[in-house]
Amino acid sequence: MELGLFAMWLLFALWLLFFGAAVYFGGKCFVLKRAARTLAEQLASREGEETNALLGVSTRDRDFLRLAAALNRTVRGVVEERHRLQRGDRALKSAVENVTHDLRTPLAAIVGYLELLRRETLPANARRYAEILSERADALSARVDELFRCTVTLSEETAEPVQLDLRDALTESLAAGYALLKARNIEPEILTPEGPVPCRADRAALARIFENLLANAVKYSPGDLSVTLAETGEVTFENSAPDLTPVQAARLFDRFYTVEDGAASTGLGLSIARALAERMGGELSARLADGRLRVTLRLP
Repeated sequence: MELGLFAMWLLFALWLLFFGAAVYFGGKCFVLKRAARTLAEQLASREGEETNALLGVSTRDRDFLRLAAALNRTVRGVVEERHRLQRGDRALKSAVENVTHDLRTPLAAIVGYLELLRRETLPANARRYAEILSERADALSARVDELFRCTVTLSEETAEPVQLDLRDALTESLAAGYALLKARNIEPEILTPEGPVPCRADRAALARIFENLLANAVKYSPGDLSVTLAETGEVTFENSAPDLTPVQAARLFDRFYTVEDGAASTGLGLSIARALAERMGGELSARLADGRLRVTLRLP
């Protein structure tokens, strides 16, 4: 009888021990899970933020504390590297802006004197050489001007987005580019919703994006252009591009990349457009299919 009672108490004690262990480890797992979730949320909130705030955990577990310390070291390193790159980027933009600014004055003088030289009575060969030099000087001047505008544009802070009608903004930009289209005998097909398409964007940056997209379409189109605005706010410029390859299309947004050795082409237009779109939280992409180039702008 006493042996049976002892066994019962032993089983009860073991059950209590097992139950207590289960409660302890269950609570421990809950605390660690909450700490892991807190770390993940803090890491997500730090992404893209300019802050020196450290990550914290709601547990005194030594392993989690070591993990938090290691993550804080990594976060500090990422922030310091970001600051270093930003300082380098600002210094590079400032240097490019200064160099291009210094080049514009002597280039303008060269262009002017070459124009005066072409008005003189010259031998045939000298006149041909002067015309070649004038064309090259004009091309160089255009590239320097575009590079200067690029550095200035990318150095400027984007204005606070405002509520505007994307349909009106697109229509105004297309009207402003009418002379460019007419010069290439392009009659664009424009498809837009009947009503307004509201969005939040920087009006000046949006106009610059449309201007560059239109210039890009005119550059590659043999005579057609379709501009479509969806009710969702997606804008598409589509045109034939028979001489463009998929590899070239994939590099259209690379800075200074030009498909042809164009006299006035700098390879900066689409790069600037993408940078402005991303600065407003949007995206700009290009796709070549069946000999047609489609450039799509999506705004948030």
